[in-house]
Amino acid sequence: MRSFISGNDAAAAAVHLARPQVISAYPITPQTTVVERLAEFVEDGSLDAEFVHVESEHSALSVAMGASLAGVRTFTATSSQGLLYMAEVLPYAAGGRFPVVMVNANRSLALPWNIYGDQRDSLSQLDSGWIQAYAENAQEVLDLTLMAFRVAEDPSVRVPFMVNLDGFHLTHTYEVVELPEQAQVNVFLPDYDPGENQIDFESPRNFGFSAGPEWNASFHRSHHEAMLRAWDVIDQAERKFHAIFGRRYPGGVDAYRCGDAEYILVTLGSVSGLCRETADSLRDHGVRAGILRLRYLRPFPHEAVREVLSPAKATAVLEKDISFGGAGTVFTNVRSAAPAQLNVIGGLGGADISKERIAGIFESLIQGESGVKWL
Repeated sequence: MRSFISGNDAAAAAVHLARPQVISAYPITPQTTVVERLAEFVEDGSLDAEFVHVESEHSALSVAMGASLAGVRTFTATSSQGLLYMAEVLPYAAGGRFPVVMVNANRSLALPWNIYGDQRDSLSQLDSGWIQAYAENAQEVLDLTLMAFRVAEDPSVRVPFMVNLDGFHLTHTYEVVELPEQAQVNVFLPDYDPGENQIDFESPRNFGFSAGPEWNASFHRSHHEAMLRAWDVIDQAERKFHAIFGRRYPGGVDAYRCGDAEYILVTLGSVSGLCRETADSLRDHGVRAGILRLRYLRPFPHEAVREVLSPAKATAVLEKDISFGGAGTVFTNVRSAAPAQLNVIGGLGGADISKERIAGIFESLIQGESGVKWL
């Protein structure tokens, strides 16, 4: 069934179809309508779940983690300062290997106070131990959220999953989205099986314990290896998704006209479509331009990035964040896999990124510019 809905509505629809038993919620712009819709589903009886309206984002993730420990599928959502308020709990959920799924509506961080979208919030939390994916459109918001539950809950992974969508550009704009049938989703996403990672009063276990130097590193290494194993599970989930729903996704990266590209622009999120349009226009004028969209930042798709970027003459990274005193976080991650000459910082606080400015990035590459440049 097709429906004309916003990105936030798409996220809520996906959660409804995923059948979580506990939803913990604290509203914050531009995430609020996600949890509002879910509250409506619980109220009208179409979703059999416990909806817990908590007093803060810190509590929202704490409740989700506790519910996961009790052995049920859980969901929460946040944005911006709310994600930072959760920051203490993020590594608890990850280190405890609780497969919570969270939607984060990307929004700028204070100060200055700003409600518009950039990606500084989620990118600041890359080291928290969560899988992170970035949607380009509302359809991908829905699809990624469904896949997030399957990937996070896989016994070989057991890592929480953060689905990111650009504030206002995706959260509050409307487009046609294909809504799957519940029966299809039930085939794709079976009921949650927590395995041994839950409270069992008949067989008591210790959770949330301390580990000294002799054991601490082994837990973190196990967590890291689970993140790397997630690639196989992501691939399996995308194959299964294509078989059931007919939509195909390309794993960690989405390469556009990169096969013979001399100049490649790397980016993520909703600006990717405009970047592809710009590449098409430049191709019409003889510039062999390509676009590499990053779909996942954790785990980072090193091999795929290296394979696409290595043959190019020059590469730029366009991102909506800055690591103050350094460069963009995405740029440093890309350079860990392949050469990248130019880091372009744009869109902070919702600033416009135009087709003309994107074309200017390619012109800078052709002119041999390097370093950090602000739009």
